[in-house]
Amino acid sequence: MVCRMFRLETEVDKARRDLLRTRLRETNTAASPVLRALRGTPGERDVPLHVWAVNDTDELAGGLVGYTWAAWLHVTYLWVDERHRGRGLGARLLAEAEHLATTTRDCRAARLETWDFQAPRFYVKQGYQIACAIPDYPPGITEYLLTKRLG
Repeated sequence: MVCRMFRLETEVDKARRDLLRTRLRETNTAASPVLRALRGTPGERDVPLHVWAVNDTDELAGGLVGYTWAAWLHVTYLWVDERHRGRGLGARLLAEAEHLATTTRDCRAARLETWDFQAPRFYVKQGYQIACAIPDYPPGITEYLLTKRLG
């Protein structure tokens, strides 16, 4: 039964979002010894990690955007210009991000998401394993979550 003492609001509210995130973090930290141990350490916060492939005139040939958190590399975006695909540039970008994550941030694993028409086979070839497949996300497309142990 829903309590009738409260009204439900649906507007976007960044201040409430931030308060909710803080309270959820506090609740999770209280419930998890692992998250509690992260408090106050460098691994507690997301730290951006970007790798760019540019030519002499700063033209972007490809790039990787991600972040590290809790000894994990999270790859958010990996893109290579069509003119440069199939030549190993994507593998080099990914390898560099993994290298930086392990050598400068003590990461032990990586994760990413990709759709079926993008690059799941590419990531498997780079040593990633499919951890999860979500059919029809969005409708007609399968999304894959892949992970890899680093180092």
